[in-house]
Amino acid sequence: MKIAEVHTHLLDHRLEVPFESASMRFDRRTHVLVEIVCDDGTVGWGECLGPAGPNAAIVKAYAARLVGKNPLETEKIWADLYNALRDQGQRGLTITALSGIDVALWDIKGKALGQPVSMLLGGRFRDSVRAYATGSFRRDGVDRVSDNAEEAAGHRAAGFHAMKIKIGFGIAEDLRVIAAVREAIGPDMRLMIDGNHGYDTLEAIELGRRAHAFDIDWFEEPVVPEHLSAYRELRSRQPIPIAGGETWHTRWGFREALETRAVDIAQPDLCGCGGFTEMRRIADQAALHGVRLVPHVWGTAIQIAASLQWMAAMVPSPVRRDPIEPILEFDRTHNPFRQAVITAPIEHEGGVVAIPDAPGLGIEVNRDALAEFALKEV
Repeated sequence: MKIAEVHTHLLDHRLEVPFESASMRFDRRTHVLVEIVCDDGTVGWGECLGPAGPNAAIVKAYAARLVGKNPLETEKIWADLYNALRDQGQRGLTITALSGIDVALWDIKGKALGQPVSMLLGGRFRDSVRAYATGSFRRDGVDRVSDNAEEAAGHRAAGFHAMKIKIGFGIAEDLRVIAAVREAIGPDMRLMIDGNHGYDTLEAIELGRRAHAFDIDWFEEPVVPEHLSAYRELRSRQPIPIAGGETWHTRWGFREALETRAVDIAQPDLCGCGGFTEMRRIADQAALHGVRLVPHVWGTAIQIAASLQWMAAMVPSPVRRDPIEPILEFDRTHNPFRQAVITAPIEHEGGVVAIPDAPGLGIEVNRDALAEFALKEV
C-alpha cells in the first residue's frame, strides 16, 4: 500500500447572524478537510484546526513528500514532515496542517487493519462519553445577557450535564452573563467560562475572584497563550482552575506549561497539536505532571469522530475506583455542514455521544455535502 494522492476540501458557509468571541469574529464557517488516497483505493480523512486556506496551502506543500510513502508508517511520516519545515514551523500552521494529515493516516491505518483507531491506540476504555455544550458567543443585534440565558436553558433541557460560555467582553458585562446563565441552568449543571485570551492579567484575576461565587468548573484561556507566567500568576491569585492549550502545539509547545503547572487542565486539540501521533506524547506529559487533560474540539464531524476515537482510548486515572471520565466539547453554534459531511451524523442523546466502532475514524464521508459546501468565494 502506498499513498497515491493528497487532496484538500475547503468548506464554507456565510452566516446570516455573525457571532464573536473576545478574539475572533465569525461571519462565515470555513473549515478544511484532508483526503489521502492510497493506490489500493483506501481513503483516509483528517481535518486541520484553524484558518482553512493557509492550512490547505501547507498540506499541499507537504503532499510531494507523502506520495509514494507507506501510510501505515505514521511515526516515520510525522518525523519527516515535521523536520521538513522545522526551522520555520515548530508551531502554528505547519503543525495544524500536519495534524490533519496525521489524522487521515491513522484513519487509513484503521481501515487497512480493520480496527477503529481507538483499538490501535491501545484499546477502548469506553464506548460513549458525556458531552458539554459549547456556544454562548456574542451575536450581532441581540441582548447578550438574555440571549445567553435562553441558550443555556436550551442546553439543560436537551440533557447536557455541562456547558461553556464565552466571556472576555468586559468584567461587568461578563459577570451579568455568568449570573444569568447560572440562574437559567440551576445549581447542579456544570458551567465553564472561556475568555479566548480577551483579558490582561489583572482583569482576569478580578474576574476569576468575582466569578468564583457562581461555581465555575474552569476558566479557559484567560490571557494570551504566550504569557505562561501570567497563567501561573492567575493560578495563585484567583480560585477558579485554569485551563488552556488549544493553541499550544506538539510536546515542545506543552512542555513548559505542564512542567511549571501553568494550567490545571490541558486542552490540546487533536487536529491542531500534531494529530494522534503527537497527542499521545502530550497526554503522557500531562499524566507525568499530574495535569488533567480535556481535549479541545472545534470543527466538523471529521474532527468530532477523531476526538471520540482518542477519548475512547484515554487511560482512566489509576488512583480512583470511580475514575474521572473524559468529556467531549460539543459545538452548538450554527454550522450547516458540521454533520452533513458524513453519512451518519454524530449527535448526542441526552448529552451523551456514542463513539463509532467501525474501522478507522468509524465514519463515511458524504461527498455530496463536500460539493454543496465547497468554497466558491473569498
